[in-house]
Amino acid sequence: MKTSFYLVIVALFLSFSLNSCVATVRTRPAGVVVVHKLPRAHKVVFVNGHRYYKWNGNYYRKTPSGYIVVRL
Repeated sequence: MKTSFYLVIVALFLSFSLNSCVATVRTRPAGVVVVHKLPRAHKVVFVNGHRYYKWNGNYYRKTPSGYIVVRL
C-alpha cells in the first residue's frame, strides 16, 4: 500500500515538474534582422492607419525587441 502511494506521489511530482509554464514560444523567422535604434534621419509615415518608419528606402515596424524591415 505504501509503495503504490509513493509511486502516485512521484508520478504527480514528475508530471507537474516536467511541464513548461510557457504558454507560447515565439521565434523569429530566419533572416529577420532586428534594429535596436533607428537613425536620426528616419521619417515617420502612416499607411492604412499604421505607423511605419522609413529610412534609406526601407520601411520598419516597431516590435518589442526593436525595429524590423517590412515590405509594404
